[in-house]
Amino acid sequence: MIAKESHVRMIGYGGMLMESFVAISALIAAVVIDQGLYYAMNAPAGATGGTPEGAAAFVSQLGFTITPGDLTAAAASIEESTLVSRTGGAPTLAFGLSQVFHQAFGGNLQAFWYHFAIMFEALFILTAVDAGTRVGRFMLQDTIGNVWTRFGDVSWRPAAWSASAVTVGAWGYFLYIGISDPLGGINQLFPLFGIANQLLAAIALTLCVTLLLKHGKLRWVWVPGIPLAWDLVVTMTASWQKVFSDNPAIGYFAQADRYREARDAGDVLAPAADPGQMDQIIRNSTTNGVIQAVFALLVIVVVANAVVIWVRAVRVGSLPTTEVPHTPSQIVAPADFVATREEKEAVAAWEAERGELTGQRGHR
Repeated sequence: MIAKESHVRMIGYGGMLMESFVAISALIAAVVIDQGLYYAMNAPAGATGGTPEGAAAFVSQLGFTITPGDLTAAAASIEESTLVSRTGGAPTLAFGLSQVFHQAFGGNLQAFWYHFAIMFEALFILTAVDAGTRVGRFMLQDTIGNVWTRFGDVSWRPAAWSASAVTVGAWGYFLYIGISDPLGGINQLFPLFGIANQLLAAIALTLCVTLLLKHGKLRWVWVPGIPLAWDLVVTMTASWQKVFSDNPAIGYFAQADRYREARDAGDVLAPAADPGQMDQIIRNSTTNGVIQAVFALLVIVVVANAVVIWVRAVRVGSLPTTEVPHTPSQIVAPADFVATREEKEAVAAWEAERGELTGQRGHR
């Protein structure tokens, strides 16, 4: 997917910076939005009733003030039918950015900026889903391939199609329970996604530490080692709280127990509107708790196995790796996004040489 290995630093570091900019934009958007509107947008429909009047009443219980007219006007400013209970984070970020751009540039283009931000977020998420689906499919095929060798062949279409269907079905299920949960998608999905995202970072940093030690570069281990330690402390603490906390507002299983006890007593707890939604909250909270525990255990297994390798590598100085031997690239390409004059000349000369060689082969 890249021309030269030397481009990895530019793309990887640049991608990290761009994602950080998105996070900063989200924080700015959350700050500039009226607090009453923020809670009206991010409260589940079970709490607001899905109407401006219900949202205004709910927000007043939190100590903030907003009128149904304010909510209607905010939706009209971006040409949307409503902003009440638009949970998930994307509408909040898009509305906040639209306010910033509208005040900065004027022109009565707030609706344009809102939908532009929504489109940007959709593309941002779709690329992550695309890459995640492919990686999930490869991992599933590789795992089953240990038992059924043919299934591990990524070029065998029945295996590729079925593994893709299972992977899409899995994340599609979590998307469904997020958007349909009475407590709101933020409550169910975001903690699980956030922790899982950083647990993945812990695995990547663990790999970096392992490779450095295998190559005998102990003096540089602190570079990925310090972020790894911090990442593990934060994510494992969060995982522990989501699984074992007895506070229903934090722990998944505590939340499920609270609604289960109420259901067994014949009560319906808000924002659930009926016993069916009570069952849905219990089922979703239990599923998320199990998934969260499995994620944390898998990372612990990976890190524990890596520690054994680290000890061996430190004792002997280095260890052999399964990396492909370094091969100097024969491709001539710019070192950055903007090519210098010398780089343009070098690329042109290289392409001309390749064209001549191709023509000579065709002539023969």
